[in-house]
Amino acid sequence: MTSLRFAERLRDLVGETDVVLSDIWGVVHNGLESFPEACEALHNFRQQGGTVILITNAPRPADSVQRQLRKLGVADQTYDAIVSSGDLSRQFVAGHPGQKIFWIGPERDSSIHRGLDATMVPLEQADYIICTGLFDDEVESAEDYRDTLLKARERKLTLVCANPDIVVERGDRLIYCAGAVAELYRELGGEVIFYGKPHRPIYERAMELAAQHRGRATELGRVLAIGDSVRTDLAGAHGFGIDLLFVTRGIHSEEFEGIEQLDPASVKELFGHPPRALMRELRW
Repeated sequence: MTSLRFAERLRDLVGETDVVLSDIWGVVHNGLESFPEACEALHNFRQQGGTVILITNAPRPADSVQRQLRKLGVADQTYDAIVSSGDLSRQFVAGHPGQKIFWIGPERDSSIHRGLDATMVPLEQADYIICTGLFDDEVESAEDYRDTLLKARERKLTLVCANPDIVVERGDRLIYCAGAVAELYRELGGEVIFYGKPHRPIYERAMELAAQHRGRATELGRVLAIGDSVRTDLAGAHGFGIDLLFVTRGIHSEEFEGIEQLDPASVKELFGHPPRALMRELRW
């Protein structure tokens, strides 16, 4: 295992790359504002003939994600397509028509149910659970759901996690996501189905969209993922067999503050499977 230094520019890394699978939250924006240099980097890669698929654990359909990106000033020309964990979770709901759902999540995620045969009921009447997040992620943590999850386990309900992230940035703070609730349910012995990174289906769908845009399939050796999470982005890329550019400005920023180079021991401790390169923030 070798040491890792910080790369300065995306253009130095993509000479033999045809497709970029980029995370959104933590790479393109922080939930409150977009990162112009990151958007410019992805746009420039596209201008050189590359294809950019945004791959996100957002628990909403791709069109809802696009609306949020537009509000944050991310131009449509930044990317070719979006694939979200919300899209994959919707496929699960569509495949179980007539079943009743207990939904854990904020009202802003309601688009995940749009156009589906989805009846929301109390926990006691549910056939399964959809978790898109916490009801109030400004103040709650997964522990606030322990009693609810214990009741769900007693009923042997499956929990569909529509966002495997444990935490994300919101401005300069970290807030809990659906993944935190799902992991607690799994610890309590409940059955969980995860949709999104680091699980394989979201990468397979991203590559299908890339093939549609390029008119042909792309070899995995010519694909580069970009992300800021060891648990989701790095693990997902490694499991799928593609390289990752790890952006350190996101949820792990404090761990990399003041570090210019990682020795092999530190690489193994922080990453396990090392990324292709490090970058403090995405820029062309």
